[in-house]
Amino acid sequence: MLLKGRLTPRRKLLLGILAVLLLAVGWAGWAGMAVTRGVNTTDMDWNEDGEVSRGEIAQAFYAVTASREQEGVRECTTFRWYRTGEAIRVDCKTVFEPAQ
Repeated sequence: MLLKGRLTPRRKLLLGILAVLLLAVGWAGWAGMAVTRGVNTTDMDWNEDGEVSRGEIAQAFYAVTASREQEGVRECTTFRWYRTGEAIRVDCKTVFEPAQ
């Protein structure tokens, strides 16, 4: 006997929610949102008051972009507001390659 899988309304809803979440993550990666660039939550202090709030973490999903540039051994990450393009801050570090 062949069992036929049913797509119940609950499963349709779950499938729809998963599809929307997947599209949202894809858009965030394409738009360069900070959350998709490997930014630690401790670095999400956008207003520089010394504390990272839940609102600032949420802004990493929709309001702050992060772009990385590398010049020689110096790697800089520029954080900008998504809508205006205004720079929030630039974090730079020196990256040494392991000896071969």
